[in-house]
Amino acid sequence: MAKRKKKRTHVKPDEAAIAKVPKSFVIKVGPVGRSLAHLVKDVRRAMEPNTAMNLRERKGNKLKDFVAVASQLSVTHLLLFSRTAAGVNLRIGRLPRGPTLTFRVTSYGLSTDVLALQNRPKSPGFEFKTAPLVVLNGFGGDDKHVKLMATMFQNMFPPIQVQTMKLADARRVILFNLNKETNEVEFRHYTISVKVTGVSKSVKTIIQTDVPDLGRYNDISDYILKGAFASESDVEDAGESTVTLSQKYIGKGNRQAEQRAIRLVEMGPRIQLSLLKIQAGLCEGEVIYHSIVQKTPAQVKEQECRLQKANAERARRRAEQEKNVAAKKQAEGGDNDDDAEEAEEEEDDDDDAMDVDEDEGDEE
Repeated sequence: MAKRKKKRTHVKPDEAAIAKVPKSFVIKVGPVGRSLAHLVKDVRRAMEPNTAMNLRERKGNKLKDFVAVASQLSVTHLLLFSRTAAGVNLRIGRLPRGPTLTFRVTSYGLSTDVLALQNRPKSPGFEFKTAPLVVLNGFGGDDKHVKLMATMFQNMFPPIQVQTMKLADARRVILFNLNKETNEVEFRHYTISVKVTGVSKSVKTIIQTDVPDLGRYNDISDYILKGAFASESDVEDAGESTVTLSQKYIGKGNRQAEQRAIRLVEMGPRIQLSLLKIQAGLCEGEVIYHSIVQKTPAQVKEQECRLQKANAERARRRAEQEKNVAAKKQAEGGDNDDDAEEAEEEEDDDDDAMDVDEDEGDEE
């Protein structure tokens, strides 16, 4: 008799499909303070499950360290928070070669602050096991920097496959709203709540939970009929948010073809972002767009020439260093890995233009 092979625990994961899912690093750089450190944790929570939730930054870490690790883990995006004398900045970069969008965080509210404003805050459950749905509002128009922002925000999250998506996987919503008047991007994070509609609270209690306490009533009809005298707030109205479930959804009684009211409950954080500039590379390179500094065509051409000279000088010094290391190895008759690595580190310190502690004075 052939030995039965387990199928549930022996199914190999689709590595190609996993590699295509966008992943992110959310990090902070330098002294940012306790409040901003909590904001970094809240943003990581919103980006789950495709982010490094327990990532720890060290003072000696540089941007190239995260880029090297990201290539091994198939990480596609980097969100970098920092605090300068002018305020809080957020850089969103596409790994490994850019582009990079630099925002000024004009204001923000933590998840704890958002939940504190609610009368009955909802405790999170399994909502963070699946990626959120992304909603972009106000990103229309012909402006190239607006289109680039929309593309960057959209590609930070897995695409939606309408034909194969399960309705139960739609647990959260992340909203990016562009205000045309202020040119600020508003970040909001919601959880999806599905409730019974068109019935009183007493009937809804029977449908969604166990049988309530009927000790105060002579008959169950007294409990149900009291809904006829209920106030308007006690009845779930069937408005525009009422939909017919195409599939079974999470929660008791949320079966297919049932009518339910869909509500969004904010979880936080709230962030107001103002775009400062867009760079072609990863935290470096040509400035494609700048909201404050407007350069003439002659200045743009001068900047391009300066970048080309810097890249040529870097390549020349790199080739010269490699030549010196090879000559030293040949002279010693063996591999001296320590000296070679030390020489390469010195060269990297001189030429590394992607240091996370770079001066951001041009953003003012």
